[in-house]
Amino acid sequence: MILLTTMSGCKKLEARDQLNKGVEAFKAAQYEDAINHFQKAVDLDPTYPETRTYLATAYASEVVPDLKTPQNEKTAQMAINIFKQVLEQTPNDVNSLAQIANLYMDLDEFDKAKAWNQKVLQADPKNSQAAYTIGVIDWRIAYKNSQGALKTANLTDDGKGNPKMPKQVCQEIKQQNTDIVNEGMTYLNEALQIDPTYDNAMSYLNLMYRQKANLDCGDESARKQDVQTADQWAAKALTTRRQNEEKKAKVARGIVIQEGK
Repeated sequence: MILLTTMSGCKKLEARDQLNKGVEAFKAAQYEDAINHFQKAVDLDPTYPETRTYLATAYASEVVPDLKTPQNEKTAQMAINIFKQVLEQTPNDVNSLAQIANLYMDLDEFDKAKAWNQKVLQADPKNSQAAYTIGVIDWRIAYKNSQGALKTANLTDDGKGNPKMPKQVCQEIKQQNTDIVNEGMTYLNEALQIDPTYDNAMSYLNLMYRQKANLDCGDESARKQDVQTADQWAAKALTTRRQNEEKKAKVARGIVIQEGK
């Protein structure tokens, strides 16, 4: 019994050593070495939960967004599988949930990315990035649908509701995009309710209102109102981004910023 306990203790110490070596390699952006060290740590001590998180994160760091190669997809899936193992022990681990959502985003698997971001919001209702990301996904889908429908009429999206598009094309876009545009706007507004200074969410509300303008189908008043609202969000995003950058610059210089300033 004493021998077994001693051997177990030695393995735990070796696992910690491999973990520390992996962290150093990761900090140096030597991700392959980091993966090897983290994998050894997992093999030595499978009960140490942080090790799997580090291993999955190292794999995730190797993933190139939008790169459609078998190796890139395999690496992403490895990371996803290990993060899921972490979730078996800690089901509401927000980091693992968010990492899986991001990896599916990198793979352009938007339905899965949305579903995992919704899980993030269930675990952390104040997670503005998850709400924002769902809005971005919805905009990407809506934009792709609009581009496809407009192409049949030899048109490209003008960002102003495309008033010259044929009625049939408009009806097709309306059928495809109404629900997804409404959902995207809901999530983007939710992101702004959580963080009123989220300038990227404002930028995408601008873009989403331009998609909403595509749904007005001959209603000139509604189209102009949507474009005007889009312009307002674009201007607000620009102003807020400048204010955010000024605040970051002040923090970097060590200037204390009072709440509301």
